Amino acid sequence: MSETYDFLFKFLVIGSAGTGKSCLLHQFIESKFKQDSNHTIGVEFGSRVVNVGGKTVKLQIWDTAGQERFRSVTRSYYRGAAGALLVYDITSRETYNALTNWLTDARTLASPNIVIILCGNKNDLDADREVTFLEASRFAQENELMFLETSALTGDNVEEAFLKCARTILNKIESGELDPERMGSGVHTEQAALQLLEQGRPHQKSPDLPAESACDL
Repeated sequence: MSETYDFLFKFLVIGSAGTGKSCLLHQFIESKFKQDSNHTIGVEFGSRVVNVGGKTVKLQIWDTAGQERFRSVTRSYYRGAAGALLVYDITSRETYNALTNWLTDARTLASPNIVIILCGNKNDLDADREVTFLEASRFAQENELMFLETSALTGDNVEEAFLKCARTILNKIESGELDPERMGSGVHTEQAALQLLEQGRPHQKSPDLPAESACDL
């Protein structure tokens, strides 16, 4: 039996290859570290139902490949995303320097009201740090992002990153800034999401992935 929920939020996990995006998603969904993690090919998917501010929210999370050769494929999944984790590796200056490009893609291609949280991953490797907390915090402030350092290995702040993003989206719904009825908002009630899934299921069944229309929530 499928889980019931008040809202469905479409999330992205974006950032350069090797930052630990898939491991963050796996830690959030399975509550354990993904030992045999390889680079994501194209896009991977996961979902989890959480309680946010007294509401039951289903997070539909798309983990995108960070390699340049998959950029054209992954960009198609940005459409209508309500939230995103923008991930860099605190031990890699290169992944931090690429943040501006990833941020531009998210704000250009996703929902205009997308909520983004900057995640400095691998904070368990503090001895190898190349990006300071203060520097990243300033970047987040200048670009109106929330910010946390996380560890997919230990689970530090992983749950909080997803929930903080979801709470902000819910606050926008409650304030009227975000309308779940508007196409492309990245937010739907359960009834609306089920209707979209039914509309997108004419010929073939896919047990592993939601119907294509769900990608456009």
